[in-house]
Amino acid sequence: MSGMPTSPSLHPAPLPSLDVVCLCAAWCGTCREYEATFEALQRALPGHRYRWIDIEDEADVVGEVDVETFPTLMLAHRGRLLFAGPVLPRLGDAQRLLEVQAQRAADGGALSAAASGLPAGQFEAFSQLAGRLGG
Repeated sequence: MSGMPTSPSLHPAPLPSLDVVCLCAAWCGTCREYEATFEALQRALPGHRYRWIDIEDEADVVGEVDVETFPTLMLAHRGRLLFAGPVLPRLGDAQRLLEVQAQRAADGGALSAAASGLPAGQFEAFSQLAGRLGG
Protein backbone atom coordinates (compact mmCIF):
# COMPACT_ATOMS: atom_id res chain seq x y z
CA MET A 1 0.00 0.00 0.00
CA SER A 2 2.74 2.43 -0.86
CA GLY A 3 1.66 5.91 -1.67
CA MET A 4 -0.99 5.91 1.06
CA PRO A 5 -0.67 8.81 3.46
CA THR A 6 0.45 7.87 6.93
CA SER A 7 -1.66 9.13 9.77
CA PRO A 8 0.39 11.20 12.23
CA SER A 9 -1.35 9.41 15.11
CA LEU A 10 0.24 6.13 14.02
CA HIS A 11 3.74 7.51 14.57
CA PRO A 12 3.56 10.04 17.39
CA ALA A 13 6.71 11.96 18.16
CA PRO A 14 8.45 10.77 21.31
CA LEU A 15 7.80 12.90 24.35
CA PRO A 16 10.76 14.88 25.67
CA SER A 17 12.82 13.85 28.65
CA LEU A 18 12.11 15.85 31.79
CA ASP A 19 14.14 16.77 34.83
CA VAL A 20 12.18 15.21 37.70
CA VAL A 21 13.38 16.52 41.04
CA CYS A 22 12.10 15.46 44.44
CA LEU A 23 12.84 17.96 47.19
CA CYS A 24 12.84 16.28 50.59
CA ALA A 25 14.56 16.18 53.95
CA ALA A 26 16.14 13.26 55.77
CA TRP A 27 14.16 14.02 58.95
CA CYS A 28 10.83 13.83 57.12
CA GLY A 29 8.99 10.53 57.59
CA THR A 30 6.72 11.19 54.59
CA CYS A 31 9.82 11.70 52.43
CA ARG A 32 11.29 8.39 53.58
CA GLU A 33 8.02 6.71 52.63
CA TYR A 34 7.93 8.54 49.28
CA GLU A 35 11.43 7.40 48.35
CA ALA A 36 10.12 3.95 47.31
CA THR A 37 7.41 5.60 45.18
CA PHE A 38 10.02 7.85 43.55
CA GLU A 39 12.18 4.81 42.75
CA ALA A 40 9.12 3.01 41.31
CA LEU A 41 8.42 6.08 39.18
CA GLN A 42 11.95 5.90 37.79
CA ARG A 43 11.41 2.25 36.84
CA ALA A 44 7.97 2.94 35.34
CA LEU A 45 9.07 5.97 33.26
CA PRO A 46 12.84 5.58 32.75
CA GLY A 47 13.21 8.14 29.95
CA HIS A 48 13.52 11.08 32.34
CA ARG A 49 16.38 12.42 34.49
CA TYR A 50 15.60 11.90 38.17
CA ARG A 51 17.19 13.60 41.12
CA TRP A 52 16.50 13.30 44.84
CA ILE A 53 17.62 16.44 46.67
CA ASP A 54 17.80 16.70 50.43
CA ILE A 55 17.09 20.40 50.93
CA GLU A 56 19.41 20.62 53.93
CA ASP A 57 22.32 18.58 52.58
CA GLU A 58 22.19 20.35 49.21
CA ALA A 59 21.09 23.82 50.30
CA ASP A 60 23.58 25.37 47.86
CA VAL A 61 21.77 23.62 44.95
CA VAL A 62 18.28 24.45 46.21
CA GLY A 63 19.05 28.15 46.52
CA GLU A 64 16.10 30.27 47.62
CA VAL A 65 13.47 27.53 47.14
CA ASP A 66 11.38 27.28 50.31
CA VAL A 67 9.79 23.85 50.64
CA GLU A 68 6.77 24.05 52.91
CA THR A 69 5.16 20.66 52.18
CA PHE A 70 6.96 17.36 51.67
CA PRO A 71 7.44 15.74 49.28
CA THR A 72 7.66 18.49 46.68
CA LEU A 73 8.28 17.66 43.04
CA MET A 74 9.71 19.98 40.45
CA LEU A 75 9.43 19.11 36.77
CA ALA A 76 11.35 20.99 34.12
CA HIS A 77 12.40 20.66 30.49
CA ARG A 78 15.59 22.27 29.18
CA GLY A 79 15.63 24.64 32.13
CA ARG A 80 11.97 25.67 31.76
CA LEU A 81 9.81 25.12 34.82
CA LEU A 82 6.73 22.97 34.16
CA PHE A 83 5.52 22.10 37.66
CA ALA A 84 6.54 22.75 41.25
CA GLY A 85 4.52 21.67 44.22
CA PRO A 86 3.69 19.04 46.80
CA VAL A 87 2.44 15.66 45.62
CA LEU A 88 0.58 12.81 47.21
CA PRO A 89 2.76 9.73 47.61
CA ARG A 90 0.89 7.70 44.99
CA LEU A 91 2.69 6.24 41.98
CA GLY A 92 -0.27 6.56 39.60
CA ASP A 93 -0.63 10.27 40.36
CA ALA A 94 3.07 10.89 39.79
CA GLN A 95 3.04 8.94 36.51
CA ARG A 96 0.09 10.93 35.21
CA LEU A 97 1.73 14.20 36.26
CA LEU A 98 4.89 13.31 34.31
CA GLU A 99 2.90 12.26 31.24
CA VAL A 100 0.89 15.50 31.22
CA GLN A 101 3.96 17.67 31.74
CA ALA A 102 5.99 15.81 29.10
CA GLN A 103 3.20 16.56 26.63
CA ARG A 104 3.19 20.19 27.76
CA ALA A 105 6.95 20.34 27.12
CA ALA A 106 6.49 18.73 23.69
CA ASP A 107 3.97 21.47 22.89
CA GLY A 108 6.51 24.12 23.92
CA GLY A 109 4.73 25.06 27.12
CA ALA A 110 6.13 26.24 30.40
CA LEU A 111 4.60 27.17 33.72
CA SER A 112 3.68 30.82 34.11
CA ALA A 113 3.97 32.65 37.40
CA ALA A 114 0.25 33.35 37.42
CA ALA A 115 -0.70 29.71 36.81
CA SER A 116 1.82 28.29 39.27
CA GLY A 117 -0.01 29.28 42.44
CA LEU A 118 3.39 30.06 43.94
CA PRO A 119 4.38 33.38 45.48
CA ALA A 120 6.39 35.41 42.94
CA GLY A 121 9.66 34.91 44.81
CA GLN A 122 9.17 31.16 44.98
CA PHE A 123 8.24 30.94 41.30
CA GLU A 124 11.52 32.70 40.53
CA ALA A 125 13.47 30.43 42.92
CA PHE A 126 12.03 27.27 41.33
CA SER A 127 12.68 28.70 37.85
CA GLN A 128 16.30 29.35 38.80
CA LEU A 129 16.66 25.81 40.15
CA ALA A 130 15.17 24.42 36.93
CA GLY A 131 17.66 26.47 34.94
CA ARG A 132 20.62 25.30 37.01
CA LEU A 133 19.66 21.63 36.72
CA GLY A 134 18.63 21.71 33.08
CA GLY A 135 21.22 24.02 31.61
